[in-house]
Amino acid sequence: MENQEQNYEDFISTVSHELRTPLTSIRGFSQTMLASWDKLDDESKKKFIKIIEEQSLRLINLVENMLAVTKLHSKNIYIFNETNIKPLIEQTITIVKSKYSSQKFDFSCPEKLPNIFADKDKFQQIMTNLIENSAKYSPEGSTTEIAAYEQGESVIICVTNLGIHIDKDDYDKIFTKFSRIDNPLTRKVQGSGLGLYITKTLTEKMGGSISVKSEPVANSEYDRITFTLSMPVKNIEEQARIKCNQ
Repeated sequence: MENQEQNYEDFISTVSHELRTPLTSIRGFSQTMLASWDKLDDESKKKFIKIIEEQSLRLINLVENMLAVTKLHSKNIYIFNETNIKPLIEQTITIVKSKYSSQKFDFSCPEKLPNIFADKDKFQQIMTNLIENSAKYSPEGSTTEIAAYEQGESVIICVTNLGIHIDKDDYDKIFTKFSRIDNPLTRKVQGSGLGLYITKTLTEKMGGSISVKSEPVANSEYDRITFTLSMPVKNIEEQARIKCNQ
């Protein structure tokens, strides 16, 4: 019980800190503009308004992720069905590419890949988190490779990009709440530190697993960072059992 209370207090403390940063920026630049509007040139006004917009979006993203975290362990949010992953991943790539137009995406998937047994919307949320994460934290103009294939009774999806080396000791850490690896690429991008935690939790709730691997690239300052997602393919009897427990 004490452990649970401590975890709750730690969560509230971290959330308060994460919320305070964008709120402080929004308030500070708003006050500056109100107090010095006539003294500011148009360029400064645009710059300050842009910062307020960016911090507002950061705040919205953080609140949405925190709401998602509170619902992760509710059984009622998972609706399991046979799911064809190919169109979902293609749609996700299109959406992410519209936000990161300088990045490239390469998707390979066999035509006869079996359906997974999962919640369609939650699976797409997982893929959005992984592919958008790749686009955000890789060098500009680089390619994110997404490959899907069958292995045993699972479908494997690998999302690979170039990024800063991740130590093996940090492999598990990056999937925990509010965790962000400190490197030059992550410092350029603001994030809540909840995306990969949500991704891992959703994956495991649907009977899957996720892992990460960082491999050096010859003559490059970057590593190949690969997130490997394994999602189950269930037979009719297993599907019926899961649906009965929903």
